[in-house]
Amino acid sequence: MIGNRITHRTADGVRIPGTWRHAFIRNGGHYFLTDLFIYADGLIDCWGLVTVEEFEEKLRTGWVATSFPEGGDASAHELADWKFSEPESWITPELLVAEVRDTIDQLNGRPDSTGRCLAAVDVFLADRTEENRAAAREAFLAVPETQRRYALGDMDSKDRPLRILVAGPGGQTYLPFDGTVTQKDYDSALAYFEERAHWRSERATRVPGDGPATPHAPALHLYHSFPTQPVDDPGKLALRHDYPAPITLEGTAYPSVAHAYWALSVADLETRHAIATAETATAARTLAAETPRREDWEHARTAVMTHLLRAKYGQHPELAEVLLATDDATLIYDDMNSSFWGDNAGRGRNWSGRLLELVRSELQGRRAGILGV
Repeated sequence: MIGNRITHRTADGVRIPGTWRHAFIRNGGHYFLTDLFIYADGLIDCWGLVTVEEFEEKLRTGWVATSFPEGGDASAHELADWKFSEPESWITPELLVAEVRDTIDQLNGRPDSTGRCLAAVDVFLADRTEENRAAAREAFLAVPETQRRYALGDMDSKDRPLRILVAGPGGQTYLPFDGTVTQKDYDSALAYFEERAHWRSERATRVPGDGPATPHAPALHLYHSFPTQPVDDPGKLALRHDYPAPITLEGTAYPSVAHAYWALSVADLETRHAIATAETATAARTLAAETPRREDWEHARTAVMTHLLRAKYGQHPELAEVLLATDDATLIYDDMNSSFWGDNAGRGRNWSGRLLELVRSELQGRRAGILGV
């Protein structure tokens, strides 16, 4: 299961999504605990990228290990060394390959073995022939045994209704302790699936009370730029803090948001005036960098920037339209001088982008009549 273990690699400039899980590599007589990376294009990184077929071969030869000898040497890189004592493994090479194949399906948004099983069960429930039951049973047994208990997403019943259903009255499940399936067991399983179908149909007709229609909003990248003059059609360039859009705050005029931000960051009033009148935003920042910050500036700066952005888009309706035109896009703001304000290839906090989205939401709220003007 993928869970929150999300990663990626880049191939020919394309981002390939992936995930990872722990595994042991056997090199010589030593076992190394490592991470097994699985990618949507079907490649697996286990000390080198391999195909699924090549990965199966590594399992067959024991290079990727699923069983361990008593007293075998093991280590986790730069963490610990130990010897196995009474080792017990819950996974086999066949199970691991099946789980990896499922993971690749999940990364591609395709039905995995569980999805295929539930689809076969739906076919059987719609037409309860023994042929359809046999197909559902085969699909169920194709789900890795480690994953069957999660197939219904019900941690109370687990997979019991499913294994009873596909076994049928008088049949045997894959678990010996279930014994022979009675008619009462089977009727109970049928009732479970009827109730589940009713619940699923209700859930499908519900309209979300909140949130976007799509799980991921599109992204708009606001790259580094150094605008010095306003232009007739600035496009997303207008969303940069250093774009020359004068704002007035408490009687003081600033050539741009960046000028105002850096001016307000310093304690010395004379320097503050020099920054406010600097020829460019870059010059304003340089002057500020040479002057001590105001006390607690780092704690107040996000509030200050929010105030400045509200002023910019409130005093420049044409630029507010540019911001509103980004709709619900995630705004990725690059700032070569700050990993606090910039996203910077995922290494920064992107506070500039986040505050722009906040101000955009406020503008949308006013336009919809939800917030006061």
